[in-house]
Amino acid sequence: MFQRSLIYMLVRGTASCFFKSFFHLHVINREKLIEEGPAVIVANHQSFLDPPLVGSLYSNPVNFLARKTLFDAPILKQVLPYCSTIGIDQNRPDPASIMQVLRTVRQGKRIIIFPEGSRCEDGQIHDAMPGIGLILSKLASVPVQPIRIEGAYDCLPIHSSRLRFRPITLSVGDPIPFTEAELKAKGRDAQLAIGKKIMDAIRSLPIEV
Repeated sequence: MFQRSLIYMLVRGTASCFFKSFFHLHVINREKLIEEGPAVIVANHQSFLDPPLVGSLYSNPVNFLARKTLFDAPILKQVLPYCSTIGIDQNRPDPASIMQVLRTVRQGKRIIIFPEGSRCEDGQIHDAMPGIGLILSKLASVPVQPIRIEGAYDCLPIHSSRLRFRPITLSVGDPIPFTEAELKAKGRDAQLAIGKKIMDAIRSLPIEV
């Protein structure tokens, strides 16, 4: 456990310095970050840079939800387990992965989820997959913190392997208010409605001050 925490903090510190030095990282409303207790952190997904970008904001370790195929990559399969990453099938989430996510949050930890499921093709914010609605419906009063990523697509878009050093902005929002009725509603439509509310909250965050 100590080794895992040490490696995580080394990766987090390196990422923080990297983004500040080469991408002029600008954070809006940093003071709103949930630094203690359980939370689900939701963000739009523009680039492979997004997980370390968002993770580097938080002083203490956070967990990540990522697609299982990433664990097949030679380097990532060595690094991801040390970064508290939970693998999940995007198209057909399995009960074991869902339960691991729920267990993580119920233990008082924070987890970062990208509701769109995969990186965007055009730099825009798209609809959420229904899986996020299923997860939140089982977590009740846990705060859901939205973060908007702007600029990461220009640095490393999905159709390119060339990294560009351009400015990136992260905008942090207040927890999204969900009613008990919204979280208890059943079926795919109810899950999609939760996802829509999340993505609307992310879209509404300012990218300039």
